[in-house]
Amino acid sequence: MKRAIELLVIISLILGVSLLLTFASELLVPSKDIRLLALFYLFTAFNPRIEYYTVSSPEAVTAIVWDYRGLDTLFETSVFYLALIAGLALARKLYTETYSGEVVSGGLSTIVKTVTRITAPMIIVVGASIGLHGHLTPGGGFQGGATIAVAPMIFIVVYSTMFLLSKGVSSSRMLLLRSIGLLGIGFTGIAGFLIGLAVNKYAYVFQNLPKPGAEIGLPAYIGNVLISGTLWFFNFFEMLAVAAGFTIAFTVLLLARREG
Repeated sequence: MKRAIELLVIISLILGVSLLLTFASELLVPSKDIRLLALFYLFTAFNPRIEYYTVSSPEAVTAIVWDYRGLDTLFETSVFYLALIAGLALARKLYTETYSGEVVSGGLSTIVKTVTRITAPMIIVVGASIGLHGHLTPGGGFQGGATIAVAPMIFIVVYSTMFLLSKGVSSSRMLLLRSIGLLGIGFTGIAGFLIGLAVNKYAYVFQNLPKPGAEIGLPAYIGNVLISGTLWFFNFFEMLAVAAGFTIAFTVLLLARREG
């Protein structure tokens, strides 16, 4: 009887969700028209013919995330950082993060370990490419950092948590790296303003390229290389912060489980 009731509940949920999705697909069809704000973003993100408002980035998503609504992204990054600090504070008595010099043994087979040593650097290179080219192609600092964090996770699974500690990859060092990333984001955000103070001209916090009434801005190009002003630096520091943050989370959770 109990199994029949459970089966009935599952079937009811499936039918209910299916009915809801059916009505939603009929009634909530997205409009084919592009909003004026979206047109503005698409027109100005990379447009050499206009002097102001352009971000000089062919990747419109990155232009929106780190320029047009850059302060929102800064606050989101800060929330992620504070959540990580809170998690470490709550879990600090659940694990001991010290490497006593014990021989790191165990893990998976030699074949898996060998493949891991080959593929892990590739993962890091791909993550760096996603992060550092985020102002040119789809991707960005968060996506690149999340990709890089896969490498230490694989080492934990294939070898052990102690393997990372034996190589000096501790949560304290990763927290330092994450703090450097966050400080870099903050400094990049006020770079234009500081330049404006130095030359006695108007500039805004989180200003990328020159804007009306504030002609200070980071260059769009360094030589012939397109960096899109502050966007490359934002992606770089965000990549560091995210990669270090996820590595901390993986390490702490698995250390706590190991000791538990």
